[in-house]
This record gives sequence, structure tokens and C-alpha cells, in this order.
Amino acid sequence: MSVEFPDELIAHALTRYVQPFGLEGEIALVTLDNQRDHTKPTSFGPAGLRGLGAALDAIATRTPSVRAIAITGKPYIFGAGADVTGMPTLRSQEQVREVGRLGHEVFSKLRDSAIPTFAFINGLALGGALELALHCHYRTLSGGARAIALPECSIGLVPGWGGSWLLPHLIGPEQAIRVIIEHPLSQNRMLTSQQAHRLGIGDALFEPADFLERSLEWAVSVLNGETVITRAPITGGPEWNLAVTVGRKIVDERLHGAVRAPLKALELLQLASTAGYAESAEAETQALAELLMGDECRASLYAFNLVQHRAKRPVGAPAASLARSVTKVGVVGAGLMATQLAVLFARRMLVPVVMTDINPEALAAGVARAHADIDRLVEKKRLNSIAASRIKRLISGSADRSDFADADLVIEAVFEELDIKRQVFTELEEIVTPECVLATNTSSLSVSAMAEQLRHPQRVVGLHFFNPVAVLPLVEVIRGEHTDDATLATAFAVAQQLKKSPVGVRDATAFVVNRVLLRCMNEVLAAIDSGTDVATADSALNPLGLPMCPLALLDLVGLPVALHVLQSLHGSFSERFPVSATLRRAVDLGKTSLLTWRNGVRHLDPDLVTAERVSEALTSDQLRDRVLVALAQEIGLMLDEQVVSEAADIDLCMLLGAGWPFYLGGITPYLDRTGISERVIGRRFLPAGVATAP
Repeated sequence: MSVEFPDELIAHALTRYVQPFGLEGEIALVTLDNQRDHTKPTSFGPAGLRGLGAALDAIATRTPSVRAIAITGKPYIFGAGADVTGMPTLRSQEQVREVGRLGHEVFSKLRDSAIPTFAFINGLALGGALELALHCHYRTLSGGARAIALPECSIGLVPGWGGSWLLPHLIGPEQAIRVIIEHPLSQNRMLTSQQAHRLGIGDALFEPADFLERSLEWAVSVLNGETVITRAPITGGPEWNLAVTVGRKIVDERLHGAVRAPLKALELLQLASTAGYAESAEAETQALAELLMGDECRASLYAFNLVQHRAKRPVGAPAASLARSVTKVGVVGAGLMATQLAVLFARRMLVPVVMTDINPEALAAGVARAHADIDRLVEKKRLNSIAASRIKRLISGSADRSDFADADLVIEAVFEELDIKRQVFTELEEIVTPECVLATNTSSLSVSAMAEQLRHPQRVVGLHFFNPVAVLPLVEVIRGEHTDDATLATAFAVAQQLKKSPVGVRDATAFVVNRVLLRCMNEVLAAIDSGTDVATADSALNPLGLPMCPLALLDLVGLPVALHVLQSLHGSFSERFPVSATLRRAVDLGKTSLLTWRNGVRHLDPDLVTAERVSEALTSDQLRDRVLVALAQEIGLMLDEQVVSEAADIDLCMLLGAGWPFYLGGITPYLDRTGISERVIGRRFLPAGVATAP
């Protein structure tokens, strides 16, 4: 019986026959469109693949009048590859192999076609959709396409419909490794159409306004022999082998063997150097079957679902109709975080943003920094000069907070001291309207405590952004004891207008991300305090494949900031969050890192070595176990305290706010599948079969 995906949003292959000027005969133009939801990219499940295969078979019956086949997509979207939402329904390797072979069978109709085949890549082209295009003989690219990629390794898979053979033979193994492995491991980096064209993925690049017309004209010139595309054959050999060797080194340095998919992709790329397409295709299918039935991939699919769906429908958000309109924003402070917030609000909401600071020089520097940040967006071609000028005009500085009188939302980003933040809100309350939302960007302090002395405490809410603001998508939306539904709804709505992913969090010390990170980091610091050498302490978590080693993260956050958050947590949970003597001493001495380097080896800064250090060195395995046990304990307590509604929200926060990898599922699936959660709290965080293999 053929495999089916329940609720598959079928990718329909809509065929029309066009007769372009200058061509004797017609071109069969196939448009991929799910026909039900214009907001969702077209993706392929079994039914969609069969439909495309039937459409190509029907076209074959019209020869010789059909001179070529061209594939394109609905406006701005070529396709999004395999149907990720249907993958978790596959229950056996044999079912996976069936879907894998079906894709190869259908796409090969384009590669093996007796008449020329073209892909008109008019927009987003990911995964299997890009592989479909690679099967075509020729490819054009729309200049407006900003997301062209093979992202499978980011969700614990490998390209499964020919990409591991077709791409290296088209653009060379070194560039193929970058696209298939390095980019997915680098925050799922995408290619623009211009980059794809330079690599040789596309043969021609046209402006989006008349992309289809120009692509058809170009196809006619190819069919008439006026345009000739020549490609130098790329074969295996020493250079190919070297590229794979370098790729393995990169994967090992980044992941330390934590996940199988990139290594499996490298095996397939190595095979492609000597094997024919058919052999490589079958190897891809077998690799997919193994990976998709593994826990790493299932955790990745769970994480993908959280990011793509749960993040867009935040649990606990009041009705959107309660949200107030925000037409002007105030930012209290002019430091790095305040500047980033000002740029974000002005750029995304296109409303006036007024910055204030008690130091006139700091205020002027903050506004200048905001304008410089916008200029850099122009340099990177993320904004045009007209849009940049408009956004810069929206950002102003004022030494007089009375300029906030007509603001609908004011967010403070001042020094992380409760008394200072209370004073700011007390002063603001005398200026703003009773309906103005007062938000705090605190990373650890009590939102309720900031509001308790106000006449209108119900309009105070936490909006905790993460640094760098422009990159990390998470916003922890913190409801204080008095926060009302209208304020909370406005906070969620604003976060979404800013194109961020809000997660509702109860007012508890350090909220979610910082509480989890500091519990993890504090176990590492405790080990250093007790005599574990820094190299062992810093590398103990390498098998998890986290984006950054603990001590590197500590340096990035800043030792004073980390100490401050840790002290806040110690005040609330003293037994679980002791304050590290090493960290305290480093801050007292003005250090920027705990480490020094001698002869290329990391050492604890000699100034931090004290007689109080106890000689109880841990091995990497011992320390890693302590960290995992601590994480399971802390997450269990956070759920008991109802800091968030479900474990899924903790996972979502770690994915979006800390960049923890998909193959961990955030963190709770990893704790479940390793048995840590049951050992520590006596239960799984997630039901069996959720984020794990069936």
C-alpha cells in the first residue's frame, strides 16, 4: 500500500502550454502551487510527487509539438522541498525508502527527459524543491529570491532527492559542502539568487518584475541555439577528496560527533566522486531511512515544528483584539541594548522612537550609533537608501522625558538594578498616559517588584530581548502579578510586529533562558572553583554540540552581567545557585575573561588561582553528567512553578534565545532519550514518541 501523509497540503502541478514568440512549437509550463493556502510554501508529500509525475507523463504524450518543459512556482515561491509536517507520521524505514525512491523516480523524469527541461526559480527554493531544479537541464533565477538552500542537515537529515550527487557535479565538491553542510550549521544560512548565480547553480539571472517573460525568452534562445550553456565536467580525484577531508574537520570542530547527519552527508558527497547517479540515489534513500528513524532527526523535527508553528501562535497570549495601537515608542537609556531596541522599533514598526538618557553625551552617542547601525544595513544591502533615511528620521534623542507624554509604549534599558528601574517607572508614570504600556527589558529582576509602587501597576510588562537584538528572534514576554490582559496582548502584538517570536513567561527570577544557561554555566564554574582545569571544564559539553563553549559564552555575555544574574538567582534559589568565587574575584579584579593563553593552551588566569580552590578535579564525563542532572532538575522545578505552560516552551526558548541545536530538540528531548529526566525527576518531560523515534 502506498504511503500517504495525513492532511498533506498537496503540491499541484498545473500545466499550461505556451507558444513564446520566436519558437516553433510550445513549452509545457508547469506551475507548482498548493492551491489552498497562499501563505504557505509549496512542499512535496507522496500525493504531490505522484501528481507531478502524472503531469510530466501527460506532457510526454504531446511530443513532438512540445519543445521543452519548464517548472516554476506560485508568486515568489518556487518550493519548500519535502513536506516536513508529514515526516513524523512515517513509522518505518521501509516507508521512508518508499517516499525517497518516489522522489527520485519523479524528478528523474526531468533529468532523463529527451527534450530540454528548465527550472524558472522565481523565489524561495529549499531542499527538495532545489533538488528538483538541479534535475533540470537549465535554470534561471529571479533577482528577488532570498532563500535558496539545502537545509536538511539542520533537521538531522541529508539531501534525499539527488542533491548530494547533482550539486557537487555542478559547482564542485568544496562549494557543495558549504551549501549542504556548512550553511545549515551556520544558523541555516541561505543563498540569495545573486550568490546562487555566482556559484553556478543558475544559468541566468533576471529581475523579478518580468522574470517569467524573460525566462521564457531565454529558454527560446537556448532552444534555437542562440544561447549555449557549457559546463566543464567535474570528476573525483585528489581535490574532491581534500574537500571532503576539510569538511570532516569542520564538522568535528563544530559538533564533536554530536550528530550524525553532517557526517552522513559527507559520506554521500565522497561516494558521489566515484559512483554514478543511480548508486548515489539509492545510498541517499538508505541514509534517509536510517536518519529519519533516529532520535536526533525526530528531535529536530519536533524543534522545527516548535519554531515554525508554536512560535507563531504563542500559548497564553490574550485575544489579539485587546491589544492597543502603538504609534510612538520611548526608549529609556542610550547604551548598546537601548540603541539596538530603538533601531528595531523604528525599522519594523515605522513609528517615531525617542531615546533619553541622563547623560547628554551618552544620548548623543546612542542616537549616532543607531544611525550608524542603519547605515550598515544599507552597506549590507538589507535596506535601500530611501528606507534608511526614513528610519533614521524616526529615531531621535531628547534629554526631556516629557517627550514621552504621547508615547503608547515606553521600554527601559537602564542598568540592571531594581531601585533604578523602579525610579524610572515612577518618573514615567507622572508623564505618560494611564494606558501607555511600561515595559522592562530586564534579564533577571522581578517585573512585579518594579510595578508594585505605581498607581497603575497593571500596565507594566516584561519584554526581554536577547543580544544581539537583530539576530536572536526570542522575546520573553513576562506577566507580572498585576499585568492586565490589554497590556499583555499589546506586548505580544508588538513582539510579533517586530518579527520576533514571543513566549509567555511567568514572573520568576531570570525567567527561562538565563535561568537554564546560568544553571548550566554555574555547574562549570563550580567545577573550576573545585579544581577542575579550565580545558576540561570548557570542553565537557562538546558532545552536546552547543553553539558555544561555556567559558566563551561567559566572555560574550560579560563577566559582570553574568555575576549580576547569578546573584539574582542566588537570592531566590541559594542552594542551587551558589555564587562562584572565581567569577566574583574576576569581576572584582576587572577581568574580561577567566582564561589566559600560554603556548596555545587555555589556562585559568593566574590572578584567579587562590588557596581556597579545593583539589577535586572532575573528568569531562563527570562534569557533563552533573550539568545534565542540574538541567533536568531545574527544568522540572520551572515546570512545577509554572514559569511556562509546558516543556515545549522551555525548548522553544532555548532554540530561539540561546541558539541551542535542533537535534537536541531544545533540551528536554535529549534529557528524555538519555534517561536523565527519569533518573532525576522520575518522569519524562515529553510523551514517548514525541521528539523520539516511534
